[in-house]
Amino acid sequence: MDVNIDMSDKVSGNMNPPPQPETKNLFSSVFNRSRVPNMVELLREMRQNIRPWSEFLNMSNFKTVANIQRLTGRLVRNLAYFQSNYLFVFLGLVFYCLLTSPLILIVLGGVFYACYKVKQHNTKITIFQRELNAGQQCILINCAAIPILYLAGAGAAMFWVLGASFFFISLHAIFYNIDAVVTEDTETFLTETV
Repeated sequence: MDVNIDMSDKVSGNMNPPPQPETKNLFSSVFNRSRVPNMVELLREMRQNIRPWSEFLNMSNFKTVANIQRLTGRLVRNLAYFQSNYLFVFLGLVFYCLLTSPLILIVLGGVFYACYKVKQHNTKITIFQRELNAGQQCILINCAAIPILYLAGAGAAMFWVLGASFFFISLHAIFYNIDAVVTEDTETFLTETV
């Protein structure tokens, strides 16, 4: 006994996903695009969202917290509110580290100059019976520079920058009283990201 039921007029295969809530996180707007943004575009967007440095460094807003629950809430809210400022603190420490490490600066200058010359000449070379274009040659130059950078102390400098950034950013995020600067405009931003 075969039974055929025709429901093609009642059922369709087109389904729409439920709408996602929109967040105001800076990185969500950057990474939801169809392409990966370049560094200049990312820095421009971060610069637009930077909080005033006078507000960021206002010493009267530094207070201790009463308990651990408030500490974690303050930490999360400060990281969301001042994320652009924290990025520029990190970049400032990277710049300071490069200026105080002349060997790393010389190696990076040599790598940039070699890549510039390769792109300027735009000739293909053959290594191990494989032809390399200008982009692949730049990748090869950067890979060859890794051991030289290690010998110049880039590993120690990288961990110094990461450690100092973590220390200063977490110190600011823990002790800065975000409740002192919250207004009606920023209150909705903070409730959406937390």
